Amino acid sequence: MLALIAPLSALLGGVALLLLGSGLFGTLLAVRGGLEGFSAQTIGLISSAYFVGFFGGTLFAPALIRRIGHIRAFAFAAGATGALVLLHAILVDPLAWVVLRIGVGAMLVVLYTVIESWLNAAAPAERRAQVFATYMLVNLGALAVGQQFLRLADAGGFVLFAVVAMLVSLAVMPVTWTRLGQPAQPTATRLGVRDLARIAPSAIAGTLASGFALGAFWGLGPVYAARIGLDDGGVATFMSWTIVGGAALQLPLGRLSDRMDRRSVLAASGAGAALAALLVLALGDGTAMLVAMFAFGGLSFAVYPLAVAHLIDRIPVDRVLAGSSSLLLVHGVASAIGPLLAGFLMTRSGAPGALLVYSGVVFGLMAAYVWQRRARRDEAAHDANFLPMLRTTPQALELMPAARDAREP
Repeated sequence: MLALIAPLSALLGGVALLLLGSGLFGTLLAVRGGLEGFSAQTIGLISSAYFVGFFGGTLFAPALIRRIGHIRAFAFAAGATGALVLLHAILVDPLAWVVLRIGVGAMLVVLYTVIESWLNAAAPAERRAQVFATYMLVNLGALAVGQQFLRLADAGGFVLFAVVAMLVSLAVMPVTWTRLGQPAQPTATRLGVRDLARIAPSAIAGTLASGFALGAFWGLGPVYAARIGLDDGGVATFMSWTIVGGAALQLPLGRLSDRMDRRSVLAASGAGAALAALLVLALGDGTAMLVAMFAFGGLSFAVYPLAVAHLIDRIPVDRVLAGSSSLLLVHGVASAIGPLLAGFLMTRSGAPGALLVYSGVVFGLMAAYVWQRRARRDEAAHDANFLPMLRTTPQALELMPAARDAREP
């Protein structure tokens, strides 16, 4: 395994630094917005702006990389991201943050696309599953650790914004240091969403639920934690426990789904996530609440990769990449809408716990729908093996073994 990862260590090191910064930044904005008196609805809008930018970035990132190359595109986007991050500390205004957050989302897509397409080109064909899993675990680990940087300084000051900008800037160093040859930029294709809904409606339901609920959690989870009385260190711990749960439980749940009807595990994960969200609400704060958040993260983070695996079970191998890319698009749209809905509910109700009620309802409805579909349809043959996954770009999806098989004659 070390012999496989060593040549890719520069790219993985770059993405780790990048995720340390972006993971801290998302939580920092939510905490700082609360300190500035922004409503939950406003913070939800700012969070949605990030996903709007992320979606927009997927449209122009390939063209930018083809025009100036991988390394120059990475340096360009890292420089722009660092400047945009610092502007958040200078222009503390909701409308300015919405515009800046769109820019950050777009630039981060360029950064992820560079690294993921490079990993895709450099990974040996027979080891793509291991590279993909390692990459996703680096993502989750860096996101979890990044939360703890919130303890370094006061969220109301400038220092943490500077730390984020520094981490993004440092990510350029290992990427420009690598000797790996720059890959050609592939063109992603998509399968129509209507076709996906006809072929694998449970996959669409799981993807929508993951986007609606986790898009809201990333933007408003820190707001909930702060409003129940946690200090900055407590908010960091709250977020880290959730992310660590997501890293710890994805693979066991996925392996279970490889051995039985995947929809059963998808429905059970959704139902478990809904119950965990309501349990957090009942427990308030303390260690028991953190354990419940660990369970929520583990169950909810598994929903999207389970949906992807279920889709792959149901489509021909030559349509795997197109189908997975379209599912990623659905997830992105839902992630942009989710924070708006949850923020509206939190503001109208005046209760931070509305976020957890919202998440519980979303996952509960998904679980009920998928279970009902399972009762009506025969089990699909398992042509895919589960891999841990976060929302990413189409280039990372090409690392999946099923996508590799689609390209082989």
